[in-house]
Amino acid sequence: MMHQQSMMVGDMLPVHPEIPHGEEMNNVGYENSGANAYDDLFPALPHSAPPVQRHIQQATSKLRVGSSLHTQVFHVPYEERKLDNANTFGEGESLRTCQAITKDTGAHIEISTSKDGSLTFLLTGKHSAVLDARRKILTHFQQQASKQISIPKEHHRWILGKQGQKLKDLEKVTATKISVPAIGDNSEVVTITGTKEGIEKAEHEIRVCSEEQSRKAFERITVPKIYHPFIQGPYGERVAALTAETGARIHIPPASAQSEEIVVAGEKNGVLAAKAQIEQIAEDMAKKCSTVRVEVPKSQHKYVIGARGTTIQEILKETGVSVEMPPPDSPTGTITLHGPHNKIGLALSKVCEKANSVKTATVDAPTWIHKYIIGKNGSNIKKITQDFSKVHVDITHSEDKVKIDGPPEEVERAQVELNDFVKNLIATLTYVELSVDPKFFKHIIGKSGANINRLKDETGVVINIIEAEGNNVIRIEGSHHGVADAERKLREMVMKLENERSKEVYVDHRYIKSLIGVRGDRIKEIREKFERVLITLPDQGQKRSPIKLRGPQEDIEKCEKHLNKMIKEIAESSYVQEVPIFKQFHKFIIGKGGANLRKIRDETQTQIDLPAEGDDSDVITVRGKRENVEEAVKKIQQIHNEKANVVTEEVTIPPKYYNSLIGAGGKLIHSIMEECGGVLIKFPAADSDSDKVIIKGPGEDVEKAKAQLLAHASERELTSHTATVRARAEHHKFLIGKSGANIRKIREHTGARIIFPTDKDEDKEAIFIIGREEQVEAARKQLEAAVAEISNVSESEMAVAPRHHRHFVARRGEVLRRIADDCGGVQISFPRQGVSSDRVVLKGPKDCIDAAKLRINEIIEDLEAKVTIECVIPQKHHRTVMGARGSKVKDITAEFEVQIKFPERDTAEGADIPVRNGGDDHAHAVNDVIRITGRPENCDAAKKALLEQVPITIEVEVPNDLHRLLAGQKRRELMQTYDVHLLLPPNDEPSDIVKVTGTPTNVEKAKEALAEKIVEMEKEKEDRALRSYELKFKVDPEYHPLVIGKSGVVITKIRTDYGVQINLPKRGEPDDDVITIQGYEDKAHQAKDAIMAIVHQLDNQYREEVDIDPRVHRRLIGQRGKNIRKIMDEYKVDIRFPRQGDDSIVVITGDEDNVLDAKDHLLNVAEEYLQDVADRYTRPAAPSLDFGEALASEPAAAAAAAAPAATGGPPAAGFVVKGGPWEQRAPDTASTRDFPTMPGAPRAAAAAAAASPAPAASPAPAAALAAWGPRR
Repeated sequence: MMHQQSMMVGDMLPVHPEIPHGEEMNNVGYENSGANAYDDLFPALPHSAPPVQRHIQQATSKLRVGSSLHTQVFHVPYEERKLDNANTFGEGESLRTCQAITKDTGAHIEISTSKDGSLTFLLTGKHSAVLDARRKILTHFQQQASKQISIPKEHHRWILGKQGQKLKDLEKVTATKISVPAIGDNSEVVTITGTKEGIEKAEHEIRVCSEEQSRKAFERITVPKIYHPFIQGPYGERVAALTAETGARIHIPPASAQSEEIVVAGEKNGVLAAKAQIEQIAEDMAKKCSTVRVEVPKSQHKYVIGARGTTIQEILKETGVSVEMPPPDSPTGTITLHGPHNKIGLALSKVCEKANSVKTATVDAPTWIHKYIIGKNGSNIKKITQDFSKVHVDITHSEDKVKIDGPPEEVERAQVELNDFVKNLIATLTYVELSVDPKFFKHIIGKSGANINRLKDETGVVINIIEAEGNNVIRIEGSHHGVADAERKLREMVMKLENERSKEVYVDHRYIKSLIGVRGDRIKEIREKFERVLITLPDQGQKRSPIKLRGPQEDIEKCEKHLNKMIKEIAESSYVQEVPIFKQFHKFIIGKGGANLRKIRDETQTQIDLPAEGDDSDVITVRGKRENVEEAVKKIQQIHNEKANVVTEEVTIPPKYYNSLIGAGGKLIHSIMEECGGVLIKFPAADSDSDKVIIKGPGEDVEKAKAQLLAHASERELTSHTATVRARAEHHKFLIGKSGANIRKIREHTGARIIFPTDKDEDKEAIFIIGREEQVEAARKQLEAAVAEISNVSESEMAVAPRHHRHFVARRGEVLRRIADDCGGVQISFPRQGVSSDRVVLKGPKDCIDAAKLRINEIIEDLEAKVTIECVIPQKHHRTVMGARGSKVKDITAEFEVQIKFPERDTAEGADIPVRNGGDDHAHAVNDVIRITGRPENCDAAKKALLEQVPITIEVEVPNDLHRLLAGQKRRELMQTYDVHLLLPPNDEPSDIVKVTGTPTNVEKAKEALAEKIVEMEKEKEDRALRSYELKFKVDPEYHPLVIGKSGVVITKIRTDYGVQINLPKRGEPDDDVITIQGYEDKAHQAKDAIMAIVHQLDNQYREEVDIDPRVHRRLIGQRGKNIRKIMDEYKVDIRFPRQGDDSIVVITGDEDNVLDAKDHLLNVAEEYLQDVADRYTRPAAPSLDFGEALASEPAAAAAAAAPAATGGPPAAGFVVKGGPWEQRAPDTASTRDFPTMPGAPRAAAAAAAASPAPAASPAPAAALAAWGPRR
């Protein structure tokens, strides 16, 4: 039998109510009327017995999970077998066929052959897999027949079912193949292929389905709209009765739909009966029905309609008259009544009664007091309306009034009360608006709203900061006194902020840390000194951010001076110098016990840092004031020189070789230093004029390093000869040539490197040549010859017609500057304005002049050939043709070298409609004409390109059920990719048409892409339908936490592995043992199998229930389950504690040996904890054991005697135990009876034992008691 529900590790356990708390523990004693026998209190443990197994069978019997496996047996008679492979059954083709079917369907197949030659198949697997495998086996191993039956075309869709699912299921069940003609095929023949038995079953099912559809009918009845309510009946009772009577489904269009068709569907007889009754009702009403119209104010219509139209239905039920309301958007208030002549008057009275049953009134109230009318959580408005249950108060914050609806007498009383309340609010409350610069808002609000909240608390007002474009105000609302007080304080704050100044102090980022000080002591001291100045330090890592100061001008200046002074002091004491000292000599610098290092630090007031012991660096860093650092460095070098045979050598090397000697990242110089015993090589500083390289170290190593350096420098000198050739920057491109052809030719011929200046170089004319001396000289001569040839300046003239001069000199000579830049800086001079001359002068190198002339002639040719054509495009398309920010027109202009001018946009009403002049059909509106200027062929091409940009709209058929898949991301992707607009029909319109708008080319591309998307969406739709398979099965809630796993690890892995959704119910729900899996059918079943494998594994585990006192549960669990997790990990078991604090059953699950070991361990630990609990809560007031007179003087005895006196009760004897081990006589080791001689023991030992004197009889017991003591 299962105990209380298990508790997870770490659950809180309540303190046991019987355990005393606080001071009570000190006063706990035993009430004992007599002595207790030791054997009764501590009985002997029973002999070990096999562990008692609780009723696990009963516990697990609750779990009943239905199997998902199905088994089916069927036979293939010999006479119906395909005998082409009968002789080799079980081998070859037959075996491969069965294996292929198993692989395709997942069903397990067993086959056998009888003596009569018939085959028997045993299939095991999921139900769908077994049916599928059976159909395939019959197809391969049994003779197939075929039959054609004629089924009406309109019944085919019912045979197919939704997405063809019904036909697939029928094929599986009957093991046949059924072919239904396509939609476009007019044939009515359905072909069934399979076994004779399967064909008969399939034909029967198809004919039954067809006959069911033959008995159905569908009718549309046109009935005038005014008679629909009478057919419907009040509350739909009449149509419901008609449906129940005939069995037909009747659909009456709603009042809002402008349709007179009533649709009846169902069995043919029922449809005909319903149609006859509907027509009879309409005919009867047409004879006796009359119409009356009444004007009712629009505002009172809702009272006539009632909640969800109940009032109209009520009038119809009582009077038999229908009430027709005007549409909501109709301006008229006419209500129309249709019904029998004798009932119209009664219905009209009821309409008027309902319309006048509610009155509307308004109370003037400024919008700013609306929130005070409502009150906190609506308290004020509830208080006002509590006596008027039928009154509704509507407060609209956009209007300066409050609306009240309800019965007339209650509305009037509520209006009076609300009016008085509003007048009282206006008299006691006021508001003020202050215009404040938005930059002060953050200072007024303060950090986390500290300033504004303090002001609200002090004055008891409401302060709102309204920050909007052109309207930045602070609004104060509240009592007159509070508003005045808050206004005064805010104005003072704003005035103070307006008088504040800001300043930025730039400080080297290296000094920021020193400025802040240890734990911010320095910056705290500065802020305390300048309380009125706000000091903001830059963020860590920002090198150029300044220190920002804000406050009164005078205080800022003082603070700035103080900061600069501190920074100067920090800078002076932050000089750093690094001293390279060989690692083996660091110990001499430190000295014995750090004496030398401490002495240098104290004498020079510097900070000296040595590299760590495992660090490869040998550099000692010295920090402090410059003169002190230099003094410390001298002392360090002096100790080093005294202890080491160090020599210093200077080598003269030209500075131009330093970079190549150092190498990339210093790799070359470091390799030389390592090869030469770690010598120090120091190059002069970059800003130094020295060419001396210093080598320092042991003598032999220094000589070796010197030789290597000189060898490398000599090699660099041979290959580093340089020369410089100067040429004007505009001539460089002629020297380089097209695609670098000229300069490549010189490089290949001479072998020298030629470097031209870049944009970053200051000297734009210097060209450097690098290489061996002979290579450099040859390249220099060729370059100088080329420069001389280009620099040969000459002057030339050409004739340009004066009508073209304006084009060249317009826009400050932009065209001429472009020609000069392209043609080597040639100077071009056109005649001054007003001089009628065609003479143009060009100065520069001959090649440059020829290139400039050619370019000018090309431009003139373009100007001569330039024409202007018109392109007519309706103005409404201009924005689309231009593109975003004119991007499309810019591209066309640049591509065809034309100018395009669009007309001014006419914003007048009807401007998009072309205006015709007279009857000329060829006249175009002025605002539709676009002018294109350029060469004729370019203009025509540009016009064609513009016309191609005119958008068109086409309609594409997309099934309506795919629209929701197309909407959203897919639609946006198509629109962005193809630059088109897709318009989907409204959701309530069952249309398949999607409109695509854009340029013709883009529209066609989008159409093709849309067709591809439709195919994808169809597949996605099918996939979604397959993924929506839902599988439910039961698992005992006890196993749910283990199925979920720690932090959901197990359930997450199953979801990920099988791609399914798994939902577990919450505890206490009606079906809390049902697990739901959603996904592909096969994956869902696989996930279920994985869950059931976990459950079966848990079922097979050994389970033990242990009774442990609840008082020690918390100690066993430990803080956040630390102790119990350790035990579970150690013994590889699962331990569950009860949730109820008074339940003592602990459940252990796992392998049997591990469970038993864990149980023993838990019981041992629990016993220790219980002993502690007993010692703590039940300690007696005095010792209860009688150890004789030796203990009579113990302080505990005095305490025992004093305890009763303190409590006023009789002396407590304590909890006395008799017959314990401590009262037993100590054994006599000399007694041969108690300690007999072992066989074969030496006689001497026995004799010695007999000869030894026996101890005195009287002191023995006392001594034994004193030595024996109580057992612990």
